[in-house]
Parts: sequence; structure tokens; C-alpha cells
Amino acid sequence: MKKVITYGTYDLLHYGHVNLLQRAKELGDYLIVALSTDEFNWAEKQKKCYFPYEERKRLLEAIRYVDLVIPENAWAQKISDVKEFKVDTFVIGDDWEGKFDFLKEYCEVVYLPRTPEISTTQIKEDLKK
Repeated sequence: MKKVITYGTYDLLHYGHVNLLQRAKELGDYLIVALSTDEFNWAEKQKKCYFPYEERKRLLEAIRYVDLVIPENAWAQKISDVKEFKVDTFVIGDDWEGKFDFLKEYCEVVYLPRTPEISTTQIKEDLKK
């Protein structure tokens, strides 16, 4: 069984997220999503989520491409997650191109193109208007 892992906040879930999850799942048999906790988002990313962690987790678990959702509590947990879950492929949006190449020692690393016309940041900006 080929395992794939991806990471993200997945706040204000939209079709760009679903596109990424679908393409990630196509790279393997089992998709793990490491979902940033509220504490991690605030302390490390200075992001305040609209939906709390448990609601974002519930939404992700309802998507047919997602097999398991785990918490992301720290930037540095990626290597231990890859080892613990015996991950074959790490997938992330291409806006992170090159940032996770250090994982190539442990698994394949794939940067997928984002859906260009949609982003949570754009949704939040549009809502302010």
C-alpha cells in the first residue's frame, strides 16, 4: 500500500483544497492529512482560523479522498510523521516549492500546482469588501 501525506490549515475549505486532496490521493492508496492545530497556526504562522481545529478536521474526514487526519503541532514533525506512518510520498502545493526537499531523504516529495483562481486568503480579502 502506497501512503501519501500532505499538510495544511484547510480553513474555509474550498474546491482548490478538494482539487489538491484528489490529486494527492491519485499518487497513492492511502491519504493522510496533517491538519494544523489552532495553537500551531497562531504561534507559528500568526494565523487565526475561522473554523476551530475540530470542525476543520470533521470537514476533511468527510472528503472521500482523505483516509486519516492527524494534528500538525510543529514544523519539525514532518520527518517523524513520514517515519511513523511509513509514508511513501509527501505532497504539498507548489507555493512551497523547494521548502521540503529535505524530506527526499525519507520519501518522494511532490509539489502540486495550486488551483490558480481560488485561495483562502483571497476569500477572506473578498469578504472584507
